[in-house]
Amino acid sequence: MNKMLTLFTTFFKIGAFTFGGGYAMIPLIQREVVEKHGWMTDDDILDIIAIAETTPGPIAINSATFVGTKVAGFFGSAMATLGVVLPSFIIITLISYILELFQSVQAVQFAFNGIRAGVIALVFKALISMYKQCPKDLAAYIVMAFALLAAVFIDISVIYVLIACAGIGLVWFFVSLRRAEK
Repeated sequence: MNKMLTLFTTFFKIGAFTFGGGYAMIPLIQREVVEKHGWMTDDDILDIIAIAETTPGPIAINSATFVGTKVAGFFGSAMATLGVVLPSFIIITLISYILELFQSVQAVQFAFNGIRAGVIALVFKALISMYKQCPKDLAAYIVMAFALLAAVFIDISVIYVLIACAGIGLVWFFVSLRRAEK
Protein backbone atom coordinates (compact mmCIF):
# COMPACT_ATOMS: atom_id res chain seq x y z
CA MET A 1 0.00 0.00 0.00
CA ASN A 2 2.87 2.38 0.78
CA LYS A 3 4.29 1.82 -2.72
CA MET A 4 0.87 2.65 -4.20
CA LEU A 5 0.70 5.92 -2.29
CA THR A 6 4.27 6.76 -3.28
CA LEU A 7 3.46 6.08 -6.95
CA PHE A 8 0.36 8.26 -6.72
CA THR A 9 2.09 11.18 -4.98
CA THR A 10 5.14 10.99 -7.25
CA PHE A 11 3.07 11.19 -10.42
CA PHE A 12 0.67 13.72 -8.90
CA LYS A 13 3.67 15.98 -8.32
CA ILE A 14 4.87 15.40 -11.87
CA GLY A 15 1.41 16.17 -13.25
CA ALA A 16 0.95 19.25 -11.09
CA PHE A 17 4.30 20.96 -11.50
CA THR A 18 5.34 20.25 -15.06
CA PHE A 19 4.25 22.69 -17.74
CA GLY A 20 4.79 22.30 -21.46
CA GLY A 21 3.22 18.92 -22.12
CA GLY A 22 4.29 15.32 -21.86
CA TYR A 23 7.77 15.76 -23.29
CA ALA A 24 8.55 18.34 -20.61
CA MET A 25 7.68 15.68 -18.00
CA ILE A 26 10.27 13.16 -19.19
CA PRO A 27 13.24 14.62 -17.25
CA LEU A 28 11.14 14.82 -14.08
CA ILE A 29 9.91 11.24 -14.55
CA GLN A 30 13.52 10.11 -14.99
CA ARG A 31 14.70 11.96 -11.89
CA GLU A 32 11.85 10.72 -9.71
CA VAL A 33 11.71 7.12 -10.94
CA VAL A 34 15.46 6.45 -11.39
CA GLU A 35 17.37 8.81 -9.14
CA LYS A 36 15.00 9.44 -6.23
CA HIS A 37 13.11 6.14 -5.87
CA GLY A 38 15.43 3.72 -7.68
CA TRP A 39 12.49 1.86 -9.19
CA MET A 40 14.15 1.58 -12.60
CA THR A 41 17.32 2.25 -14.54
CA ASP A 42 17.94 4.90 -17.17
CA ASP A 43 17.72 2.17 -19.82
CA ASP A 44 14.31 1.15 -18.49
CA ILE A 45 13.10 4.76 -18.77
CA LEU A 46 14.37 5.00 -22.35
CA ASP A 47 12.46 1.81 -23.20
CA ILE A 48 9.31 3.10 -21.52
CA ILE A 49 9.52 6.45 -23.31
CA ALA A 50 10.01 4.66 -26.65
CA ILE A 51 6.95 2.49 -25.99
CA ALA A 52 4.92 5.47 -24.71
CA GLU A 53 5.72 7.42 -27.90
CA THR A 54 4.54 4.62 -30.15
CA THR A 55 1.27 3.85 -28.38
CA PRO A 56 -1.88 5.96 -28.73
CA GLY A 57 -2.45 8.59 -26.09
CA PRO A 58 -0.48 11.27 -24.30
CA ILE A 59 3.13 10.34 -23.57
CA ALA A 60 2.93 11.40 -19.91
CA ILE A 61 -0.09 9.19 -19.22
CA ASN A 62 1.40 6.26 -21.12
CA SER A 63 4.71 6.64 -19.26
CA ALA A 64 2.98 6.79 -15.89
CA THR A 65 0.96 3.70 -16.73
CA PHE A 66 4.03 1.74 -17.84
CA VAL A 67 6.11 2.81 -14.82
CA GLY A 68 3.26 1.97 -12.45
CA THR A 69 2.83 -1.46 -14.04
CA LYS A 70 6.53 -2.25 -13.80
CA VAL A 71 6.76 -1.08 -10.18
CA ALA A 72 3.53 -2.49 -8.73
CA GLY A 73 1.46 -4.24 -11.39
CA PHE A 74 -2.09 -3.34 -12.34
CA PHE A 75 -2.90 -1.29 -9.23
CA GLY A 76 0.43 0.50 -9.53
CA SER A 77 -0.44 1.51 -13.08
CA ALA A 78 -3.85 2.75 -11.90
CA MET A 79 -2.32 4.84 -9.10
CA ALA A 80 0.43 6.33 -11.28
CA THR A 81 -2.02 7.14 -14.08
CA LEU A 82 -4.53 8.68 -11.67
CA GLY A 83 -1.73 10.69 -10.09
CA VAL A 84 -0.52 12.20 -13.35
CA VAL A 85 -4.05 12.93 -14.67
CA LEU A 86 -5.71 14.27 -11.52
CA PRO A 87 -3.91 17.67 -11.33
CA SER A 88 -4.97 18.59 -14.88
CA PHE A 89 -8.51 17.41 -14.20
CA ILE A 90 -8.73 19.54 -11.05
CA ILE A 91 -7.28 22.62 -12.76
CA ILE A 92 -9.57 22.33 -15.80
CA THR A 93 -12.59 21.82 -13.54
CA LEU A 94 -11.72 24.94 -11.54
CA ILE A 95 -11.08 27.01 -14.67
CA SER A 96 -14.39 25.92 -16.23
CA TYR A 97 -16.22 26.81 -13.02
CA ILE A 98 -14.58 30.25 -12.91
CA LEU A 99 -15.26 30.86 -16.60
CA GLU A 100 -18.90 29.90 -16.11
CA LEU A 101 -19.18 32.53 -13.40
CA PHE A 102 -17.76 35.22 -15.69
CA GLN A 103 -19.19 34.14 -19.04
CA SER A 104 -21.69 36.98 -19.03
CA VAL A 105 -18.92 39.59 -18.68
CA GLN A 106 -18.50 41.27 -22.04
CA ALA A 107 -14.68 41.26 -21.86
CA VAL A 108 -14.70 37.48 -21.38
CA GLN A 109 -17.06 37.08 -24.35
CA PHE A 110 -14.72 39.13 -26.55
CA ALA A 111 -11.75 37.09 -25.32
CA PHE A 112 -13.49 33.87 -26.32
CA ASN A 113 -14.36 35.32 -29.72
CA GLY A 114 -10.66 36.04 -30.18
CA ILE A 115 -9.76 32.53 -29.03
CA ARG A 116 -12.25 31.02 -31.50
CA ALA A 117 -10.72 33.04 -34.33
CA GLY A 118 -7.28 31.85 -33.27
CA VAL A 119 -8.42 28.23 -33.16
CA ILE A 120 -9.88 28.54 -36.66
CA ALA A 121 -6.53 29.91 -37.86
CA LEU A 122 -4.67 26.98 -36.25
CA VAL A 123 -7.06 24.44 -37.78
CA PHE A 124 -6.65 26.12 -41.18
CA LYS A 125 -2.85 26.00 -40.80
CA ALA A 126 -3.07 22.28 -39.98
CA LEU A 127 -5.32 21.81 -43.04
CA ILE A 128 -2.75 23.47 -45.32
CA SER A 129 0.09 21.45 -43.80
CA MET A 130 -1.82 18.18 -44.25
CA TYR A 131 -2.82 19.14 -47.79
CA LYS A 132 0.84 19.65 -48.71
CA GLN A 133 1.58 16.10 -47.52
CA CYS A 134 -1.46 14.55 -49.22
CA PRO A 135 -0.99 12.84 -52.59
CA LYS A 136 -2.08 15.05 -55.48
CA ASP A 137 -4.02 12.63 -57.65
CA LEU A 138 -7.63 12.16 -58.67
CA ALA A 139 -8.26 9.45 -56.05
CA ALA A 140 -7.05 11.68 -53.21
CA TYR A 141 -9.27 14.55 -54.38
CA ILE A 142 -12.29 12.24 -54.62
CA VAL A 143 -11.71 10.88 -51.10
CA MET A 144 -11.22 14.43 -49.81
CA ALA A 145 -14.48 15.60 -51.42
CA PHE A 146 -16.34 12.53 -50.12
CA ALA A 147 -15.09 13.15 -46.58
CA LEU A 148 -16.03 16.83 -46.69
CA LEU A 149 -19.51 16.15 -48.05
CA ALA A 150 -20.16 13.32 -45.60
CA ALA A 151 -18.94 15.18 -42.51
CA VAL A 152 -20.27 18.66 -43.24
CA PHE A 153 -23.34 18.37 -45.42
CA ILE A 154 -24.70 14.88 -44.73
CA ASP A 155 -23.76 15.08 -41.03
CA ILE A 156 -22.22 11.60 -40.81
CA SER A 157 -20.11 11.02 -37.69
CA VAL A 158 -16.46 11.88 -38.26
CA ILE A 159 -15.46 8.47 -36.94
CA TYR A 160 -17.40 6.75 -39.72
CA VAL A 161 -15.89 9.13 -42.27
CA LEU A 162 -12.37 8.29 -41.08
CA ILE A 163 -13.09 4.55 -41.16
CA ALA A 164 -14.52 4.85 -44.68
CA CYS A 165 -11.51 6.90 -45.83
CA ALA A 166 -9.12 4.32 -44.37
CA GLY A 167 -11.08 1.57 -46.16
CA ILE A 168 -10.96 3.46 -49.44
CA GLY A 169 -7.22 4.00 -48.97
CA LEU A 170 -6.66 0.29 -48.35
CA VAL A 171 -8.72 -0.69 -51.39
CA TRP A 172 -6.79 1.82 -53.49
CA PHE A 173 -3.50 0.37 -52.18
CA PHE A 174 -4.45 -3.21 -53.08
CA VAL A 175 -5.74 -2.15 -56.50
CA SER A 176 -2.47 -0.31 -57.14
CA LEU A 177 -0.49 -3.32 -55.92
CA ARG A 178 -2.40 -5.66 -58.23
CA ARG A 179 -1.87 -3.31 -61.20
CA ALA A 180 1.87 -3.19 -60.47
CA GLU A 181 2.05 -7.01 -60.53
CA LYS A 182 0.54 -7.17 -64.03
